[in-house]
Amino acid sequence: MEAGFADSIDEETPQTRHPAYRLAFRDQDFLLREELRPVRFQLELLKPEMLLDEARVGSTLVMYGSARIPPPEAAEEALKQAENLPEDQALVVRNLAKKSRYYAEAYRLARMASEKAIVEEGMRQFVVCSGGGPSIMEAANRGASDAGAESIGLNIILPHEQAPNPYVTPYLSLNFHYFALRKMHFLIRARAVAVFPGGFGTFDEMFELLTLIQTGKMKPIPILLFGKEFWNRVINFEAIAEEGTISKKDLDLITWCETAEEGWAAISEFYRIEENGSGALVSDDD
Repeated sequence: MEAGFADSIDEETPQTRHPAYRLAFRDQDFLLREELRPVRFQLELLKPEMLLDEARVGSTLVMYGSARIPPPEAAEEALKQAENLPEDQALVVRNLAKKSRYYAEAYRLARMASEKAIVEEGMRQFVVCSGGGPSIMEAANRGASDAGAESIGLNIILPHEQAPNPYVTPYLSLNFHYFALRKMHFLIRARAVAVFPGGFGTFDEMFELLTLIQTGKMKPIPILLFGKEFWNRVINFEAIAEEGTISKKDLDLITWCETAEEGWAAISEFYRIEENGSGALVSDDD
């Protein structure tokens, strides 16, 4: 009401034209000041929380992974183009193309979870949630979309990427400035997390999740790592335990998967979900 009243004032004076006269919540220059960072944090916490609550999203199946792995239908063409590249570049293309099967598995897992359409106390459960970008993230939203379900995309403003992929449900396509708030929203509603091969961003998200559960800051949930060959090549989990910097039992936080069926079976066992999608959605930790 105050904004409308302010707009109705036609008289222009040096005072009304000056930025100091703007209502604080309509003054973008003011809101972007360094001192207002805590307010911007709060806004990025509240807006997604309120919108997801209004959308009756009770829990999510979060899917992390690379923004560079091609879908299977593009992998063959990428391999053809690699023939004309220097060997070091061709090797990268071949390695990415080899991982295109994880695009397919991410798609299938998202579709599988979405088709279950589990609802508990009026709230939708295991709603697919990705980073909203291309590749593995696209596969997740695409799988949900092809199942006729809505899905979430938590995008972020970056210098070179990324626009939301076209499969994210528009009113659940949320944009962030702060990585910290984005990562918080990934996990606030997460009931399971599937982690596919990825880069620094995927590593960051995965290790934060492992740390939160290891330290008791978050209840245990299924953490599904797809691609054991990839992960054991880039991270020597056993060596970390042997060095004594984590406990051997910390490795039990990880569930290794290669297929969507294995991933959903692990989720179903953890929450005692019946074949038809029903179940009390409880775990041994409750």
